[in-house]
Amino acid sequence: MTKTVAIDARWLRTGLGTYTFKLVEALSRMENRLLLRAIVTEASEARFSSLCASRRVQASAYGIWEQIAIPLAARGCDLLHVPHYNAPLLSPGKLVVSIHDLIHLMPEGHNHRCSVWAYAWAMLHLVARRANHIVTGSEDAKRQIVERLGVRESKVTTIYHGVSSEFRKLNGETARAAVSHARVRQSPYMLCVSALRPHKNLIRLLAAATRFWERTNSVCDLLIIGSGEQEKACLLNECGRLHIAHKVFFIADIADDLLPSFYAAAQFLVMPSLAEGFGLPIVEAMACGTPVICSRASSLPEVGGDAVLYFDPLNVEDMANAMERVSASAEMRALLQEKGLKRAQGFSWLESARKHDEVYSRVLEN
Repeated sequence: MTKTVAIDARWLRTGLGTYTFKLVEALSRMENRLLLRAIVTEASEARFSSLCASRRVQASAYGIWEQIAIPLAARGCDLLHVPHYNAPLLSPGKLVVSIHDLIHLMPEGHNHRCSVWAYAWAMLHLVARRANHIVTGSEDAKRQIVERLGVRESKVTTIYHGVSSEFRKLNGETARAAVSHARVRQSPYMLCVSALRPHKNLIRLLAAATRFWERTNSVCDLLIIGSGEQEKACLLNECGRLHIAHKVFFIADIADDLLPSFYAAAQFLVMPSLAEGFGLPIVEAMACGTPVICSRASSLPEVGGDAVLYFDPLNVEDMANAMERVSASAEMRALLQEKGLKRAQGFSWLESARKHDEVYSRVLEN
């Protein structure tokens, strides 16, 4: 008998939204015995309507109502997959949960807000026990889930994210022309694609960029693509204090089809995070042929392998040195580009979907 899997697809333009959409898209293209049903909101329904059957709910994230509405929307399905830790604890059927990281348990992750930490701590522990199986994006994240949430190792499966086909090596002139319409200033830039949250370590990035500019007199700006209005105000204040406001530019949101051009036109990508469950911008940049320098923290070396240049995220001087090394050496940029393009080929949404399908099948069989 054909089994039906319901997937909570309420997420939109975040890394979580990308993961959910690309997973459903790849699963819908597979020839298997599983049927899909996306649980959507009015805002996300159009995105998933062409991929599979859907059922709309009116339930915001992190609210009490979602604990009731999501199981109701999954009625008649054999398994529910929730791509985030705020899964419905009272869901009566088989439950697979994606726990991408434990960043909310870090001081930088909850920004010293006790209510955020308390909710995350409670939900993560309860959901880890309630779920029939847990999926995560890296071996580093799996280790933390096993150690900090107290679940057995066999209950957690690592499945790497993929990289979409639109992220590919583009003609430099074409990419720069596409970017020029979205930027006020047309100088070269180093790129950071990141939510403006404390664990992304952007304050140290600004300090490192300041040292880099002081030592090199580089004309290369810093372009940060990411949202977070409250955090942006703090970062702008820091730019003013460091006298670098004329060199740092923020873009809160760009069209999905423009992002590959922003990668391809960049001198290099810098990712200074203190913690990441996977680090999708690294793979996207590598697929676009963009050299990458990034933090030697959590899952990032696992994802980047030998194709990126690493630095200590707590050491501003080390970060500035990495910027200087990759900026000064065309040979190093070419080597990082070559290695990155090759490594990016190992990350596939179709392969990710196949492994998710295997997890679903094992849970359903048991």
